[in-house]
Amino acid sequence: MYYNDGWTQAEIAAKLGVSRPVISKLLQKAKDEGIVNIYIKDETVRTVELEQQLEKYFGLKDAVVVPANGVSSELAKRAVGLAGANYLSQNMKGVKSIGISWGTTLAHLVHEYPYERREDIKVVPLEGGMGVKSVNIHANQLANDLAKKMNGACTYLYAPAIVETEELKNRLMAMQDIETVLESGRNVDIAVISIGNPFKKSTLMNIGYLKETDLSHLRELGVVGDIGYRFFDQNGNSVNDSLYSKVIGITMEEIKHINMVIAVVEGEQKAESVLGALRGQLIDVLVIDEQMAGVILKKYQHEV
Repeated sequence: MYYNDGWTQAEIAAKLGVSRPVISKLLQKAKDEGIVNIYIKDETVRTVELEQQLEKYFGLKDAVVVPANGVSSELAKRAVGLAGANYLSQNMKGVKSIGISWGTTLAHLVHEYPYERREDIKVVPLEGGMGVKSVNIHANQLANDLAKKMNGACTYLYAPAIVETEELKNRLMAMQDIETVLESGRNVDIAVISIGNPFKKSTLMNIGYLKETDLSHLRELGVVGDIGYRFFDQNGNSVNDSLYSKVIGITMEEIKHINMVIAVVEGEQKAESVLGALRGQLIDVLVIDEQMAGVILKKYQHEV
């Protein structure tokens, strides 16, 4: 009544037969618990220009640039996650299924996503993820949390993200339950992903999926970034290293063929990674912070 219909607190109190302070307390509680999320769309002339340039140069369906200059990385990540959550919430018309990858920025997106009633929605993890380290940012956990926010359903990919051998990966991916989830992931209406830089502030390094010896090998192969444990070069081409052959999840090529791929990314250190994904036309919608947008466009304009 208050937010959607514009009623005053006094009018709501009279309608429900309670005092106005009760209504005021309930509205505050709704904000405290995250049932109500207030989003200030802070569009400056500069961010609008950056969005238009990104859309024009890279053929994006949409670009959202979040003002985040002068704030900490954690606050910037939260702001980008919030912008991603609002973009997703406002572009759900006709959507029946969402695929979600993993990572800290996507965890912020899910945390900031408003509570809704979308009982017909199914959320699907795009890669595996098991164990005891950072389970809160694994695709299974994020799929579960986002489905709860939407009041929808989710599926689980009961397999590690990366296994010991290619043979084990092939055996697991041949299992009916795992193949069914992967097939659902290949056919989602929207994929929500992030993009990583394995060399700088890498979550893959932090949780132990990559070691120092892996980094020199990846550099030799020309890797600039990863999407869901899948590495790619400066032109967005898949780099099929030994790690790639042990990942349980949908492939880069399969992600590229999803109708709408939304990338939600924070951090200037990922500019080269995002630029590679843009060159390879791996994404359709980009949600990033202002600083990274400026670096990407500067690099691109220098090239051309």
